[in-house]
Amino acid sequence: MDSLPLHRAHVNKTPVTVVMCAASGGPNEVSRIPSKPPAAVAMIYPMRVERPARSGEDFMPDTGSTLPRRQLGRYLTEWRSRAGMSQQKAAELLEMGSSSLQRLERGQNSRIKARDIQAACDLYGVPSDLVEAFIGLARQASVKTWWQQYGDLIPKHFNVYVGLESAAVELRTCQPDLIPGLLQTTDYVRGLLHDDPDGDEAEHDRWIQVKVQRQNILTRKIKPVRLSAVVCEAALRRVSGSPQVMTAQLRHIADMSTRPNVNVRVLPFSAGFPLGIAGGPFVILDFGVTATGVPTEPPVVYLEGTVGAMYLEKPDDVRRYHQIYAAFEHAALDDVASRHLLRQIAREYEA
Repeated sequence: MDSLPLHRAHVNKTPVTVVMCAASGGPNEVSRIPSKPPAAVAMIYPMRVERPARSGEDFMPDTGSTLPRRQLGRYLTEWRSRAGMSQQKAAELLEMGSSSLQRLERGQNSRIKARDIQAACDLYGVPSDLVEAFIGLARQASVKTWWQQYGDLIPKHFNVYVGLESAAVELRTCQPDLIPGLLQTTDYVRGLLHDDPDGDEAEHDRWIQVKVQRQNILTRKIKPVRLSAVVCEAALRRVSGSPQVMTAQLRHIADMSTRPNVNVRVLPFSAGFPLGIAGGPFVILDFGVTATGVPTEPPVVYLEGTVGAMYLEKPDDVRRYHQIYAAFEHAALDDVASRHLLRQIAREYEA
């Protein structure tokens, strides 16, 4: 999502730690840019469907809260608020109980009807393209691993990851080949987009605007997202745009890493392969805990590919990626040495 988006749909102030590696992309990729930038999130595709709906049936699968349902609930809550309606008033107009609408907005409904989503969207004035995306989210299977193929059930311009990112409290990411999207400069992004055969300058400008909006979560005054990133040295030495662009890009990362909510660690070539693996790009998203210490919602691991993305929620999967992140972070330079290397390579680009 940080390279040129394959699906081109990719924004609280929470500390972010980034570990840079010398190898691949992620929420930084440079994939194809949709005709219009994502309104909120990308689509999620189920790896399998438990039971297809029977003819004439519009009930969705009913096996508990899942990522698509929680995202759907967030969007419905946001649009209800935009419409200036209380939950009670909206439930009354939709002819459903307040508790039913509350469960829907929390992603806890056991049975979601497509016609209920359509009615809520009509009431809140949701644009037709987003209505399609919301219904697509409602139709996702209730499984803990989703393969998100860009552009089928949910439109390509609708990016689920962006919505997750903006709701997260803390992000941990490893990036082998690309600068993490939340730390990319506009010129770096333009360099990634330069050879895109499907986009024109106007589309590139729109995509860059979306990227800049995403980055606000790191600098906003109220509850900025915490970012921890491990970035491989290869990402620092792979040129996007020009040497001048890379000079400014690396200095920007060094400056951002001085913020209390941003931690960037560089994995140098000399570190070899932690855990004996090259490691692809990934992002771990955490959403905070309640006053009693219970997670507000399950953490998610995001893996991005060329034609789709994977969202992992199974505890064992999430635990494994936390272990991988910890190993890469342990092998990386500390924050001070990382900042020094960033500035050193920036000076090399100037030579």
